[in-house]
Amino acid sequence: MRSRTTSDPESTRQFAIDIARTLADSKCSDVVLLDVRGRSQVTDYVVIASGTSQRQMRAAAQDIEDIGKARGQHPFHTNADQSSTWIVVDFVEIVAHLFEPDQRLYYDLELLHADGKRVEWHRPEGELPPGRQGAGGASRAGLGKAER
Repeated sequence: MRSRTTSDPESTRQFAIDIARTLADSKCSDVVLLDVRGRSQVTDYVVIASGTSQRQMRAAAQDIEDIGKARGQHPFHTNADQSSTWIVVDFVEIVAHLFEPDQRLYYDLELLHADGKRVEWHRPEGELPPGRQGAGGASRAGLGKAER
């Protein structure tokens, strides 16, 4: 598939995966990563996630902005509706949408990007999120499926 930028395609893909993982680590649910290269005129990857509250969604958006800044990829734009039921963080090649669950159903971006290819973003079994290695000796592999 053809990318819309001159950035390294594998680096962009890995950044999109890191955004999806970060949103899951930030307690977002139903995280979906879609590869829309060659299908979208505005971006290469779309990340869609559901949040639990305005505060949690804002914190999750800040988390992904921070990982972008740490990579030297500052967000082009971040926007939230007045009630923070939909937050968009736009890195140009990757656009992340954080929704309150009812808003997500209403806008149904998965349907809009139905021709996009789903990208597996989950960490390999036993791999801990950054900053949690060795935390209390707990191993992610020892968690029950419902706890992950």
